[in-house]
Amino acid sequence: MPENEKRERISVMVPCYNEEEALPLFFAEIRKVMAAMSDYDFEVIFIDDGSKDGTLGLLREAAKVDGRFRYVSFSRNFGKEAGMYAALKESTGDYVVYMDADLQDPPTLLPEMMCILKEKGCDSVGTRRSSRKGEPPIRSFFANVFYKFINRISDVRLVPAARDYRLMTRRMADAILSLCEYNRFSKGIFEWVGFRTEWIAYENIERSAGKTKFSFWKLFKYSVECIVAFSTAPLAFASIMGLLLCLLAFIGIIIVIVRNLLGATAAFGWASTMCVILFVGGALEFSIGILGVYLSKTYLESKKRPLYLAAETEKDLPERKENESDVRS
Repeated sequence: MPENEKRERISVMVPCYNEEEALPLFFAEIRKVMAAMSDYDFEVIFIDDGSKDGTLGLLREAAKVDGRFRYVSFSRNFGKEAGMYAALKESTGDYVVYMDADLQDPPTLLPEMMCILKEKGCDSVGTRRSSRKGEPPIRSFFANVFYKFINRISDVRLVPAARDYRLMTRRMADAILSLCEYNRFSKGIFEWVGFRTEWIAYENIERSAGKTKFSFWKLFKYSVECIVAFSTAPLAFASIMGLLLCLLAFIGIIIVIVRNLLGATAAFGWASTMCVILFVGGALEFSIGILGVYLSKTYLESKKRPLYLAAETEKDLPERKENESDVRS
């Protein structure tokens, strides 16, 4: 490469939450990859999402010894989606790539992803698992059900078993940043903005260290976020349910009138009456609940609160400040 030609930069974005055990392993792996891809400049942006362990301390030490390492520490836990947005906002590279610190997203795939991006002329290279080996069967079952369900009710098609591990051009990254919505679901946003994407499949990899931060309940809430963000089908379902109940009620009224005209005086049983009341009441509560979820999301969006608040970055380190002062002088 000619000396006067600007080197392209890759921004590696790594959201972290209580990853004290996994980070040393990740540091070693990403340094190997950066050494292998010596034709590119790198910046590695870690987002500490309010960790309770020694994650922030490790990020401080790494930023002191390696100028390519940067970090943003949140004032509290804001969630992975806020971390992904913050990392993208902080990135300055010509290319950006998300990956997890637990090495379930193998950094060694990055050179291959970059080759595909260059050769195919696409804007994104995504990854997906070719199997869910090592994952609890019940979790795999509900994950498959979710992807089938969301792809039926949404105009945005999600690729089953897709990971957040994705390499993107600056053009696509800027398009994602232009979407400032508070309730975010990145997998859906990646697909909504469009742009051509190529996919790489790889075998599921166990965490290198530590424990998963996503329980079944958190994954369920995350799936609800996706449904609400990318489909209005539940609202239509609530309307259809209300229409059907009105129709059933009308049929019931006709039956009662006809029975009275025919002289039937036998009263309906208490049990059947209670079943109808409970069914109608439950259906109404369910419909109100659907409306409430959409209303709550609209309420949160209307507040226009920031997605996150940063308490500290690598620029606050004394060593970094001294270097910046030397450069200015």
